[in-house]
Amino acid sequence: MKRITPVVMFVYDRPYHTQQTLFSICQNEGIERSVLYIFSDGPRTAKDEVKVNKVRELLKKAKGFKDIIIIKREENWGLARNIIDGVTSVITEHGRVVVLEDDLVTSPYFLSFMKAALERYEHDPKVWHISGWNYPIDATGLGDAFLWRVMNCWGWATWADRWAYYKKDPQQLITLFSKEDIRKFNLDGVENFWRQVLDNFHGKLDTWAIFWYATIFQHQGLCLNPSISYVKNIGLDGSGMHCGRTHWFDTSLNMKKGINFPSITEENSLAVTRIKRFYRQSRGTLLQRIVRKIRWAYGEIKDR
Repeated sequence: MKRITPVVMFVYDRPYHTQQTLFSICQNEGIERSVLYIFSDGPRTAKDEVKVNKVRELLKKAKGFKDIIIIKREENWGLARNIIDGVTSVITEHGRVVVLEDDLVTSPYFLSFMKAALERYEHDPKVWHISGWNYPIDATGLGDAFLWRVMNCWGWATWADRWAYYKKDPQQLITLFSKEDIRKFNLDGVENFWRQVLDNFHGKLDTWAIFWYATIFQHQGLCLNPSISYVKNIGLDGSGMHCGRTHWFDTSLNMKKGINFPSITEENSLAVTRIKRFYRQSRGTLLQRIVRKIRWAYGEIKDR
């Protein structure tokens, strides 16, 4: 008997985006063998309450899964606390989890890819994280998927034994990381992911994803990316507080069902080179300002 792979979705107050995300995941192959958990955060202000309630009405239209469990937060938890608590509770029960937020449209084969990757690398201690999204880079020569050091959270998955090490402690990271660690963490100086650790330490931010990346990094873990994305982020349309409008991150959804995984469990230098080039090309324009905001929030572009 195959293990149930739960899908966890986090929503707030964007009815249109939630509808698109919900519709796409409900079209995925194999959902009849999965459980869908939806964590609906409570309104931050009275103004948000109307949209939060509209989102909660939409959730009733979810169908096709083996079971659908909706958790409505009575108060506003905020994205970081909501995700940390939601992922922890579900992964403790099921041993693995696939995670989506409310602005991610998926390929019909997104869940198939995630399940296959979870099975393939479950007992490989080097692999800590599965991403469903990839940068819009040239995929020539990368195979169907590749491994590298950086964690992407636009549609992702992991296992309970890896998530158990998750720790949100910016002060400890600042104490432990050397200059060389920080440079490598920053994709060899091409990016400044470290800034978010500092901003959390100084109380300017309250985020979760950078600490999952830091946890993986500290354990020399690797992350699997599809070479062609199974996820499209539709939230970069001005609806989120931290970002403007851009099509720079648009990706064609991968419609490939079968997947050939990397034959060697090591970082793909060609993929890393192309992603570094992607970051470098974003400098010096309006796009730079948008990308800077996206980097600053590191996957937590939400309207709250």
